Amino acid sequence: MPHKPARLCACGYRVAADVLCACQAKRARERKARFDARRPSSSERGYDWAWQKASAEYRRANPTCRRCGAPTAVVDHIEPHRGNMRLFWNRANWQPLCTACHSGAKQAEESKSEK
Repeated sequence: MPHKPARLCACGYRVAADVLCACQAKRARERKARFDARRPSSSERGYDWAWQKASAEYRRANPTCRRCGAPTAVVDHIEPHRGNMRLFWNRANWQPLCTACHSGAKQAEESKSEK
């Protein structure tokens, strides 16, 4: 099976094609830290005790992931609510997902649709 050759990073170091250079990883960490510093806390975004209680009830009623059938770990908003509390609490907008499906495929789909 062929593999990609090493590449030259902007900083001048040769790195494997599928690996981030140390300078790229540092920039990514800094970018994420800047984003997190501006982002409201989870409770400010609506994920408070009432949400924990409602999501636990929903997961008990929907024990398997809608995408892969694994045990449900997360109640996902099908359409991102972006602070709209009517959409946030609309149970028709909820779906049960496992952690892998929520953190992987679903997040990738949402990031593509934002562009």
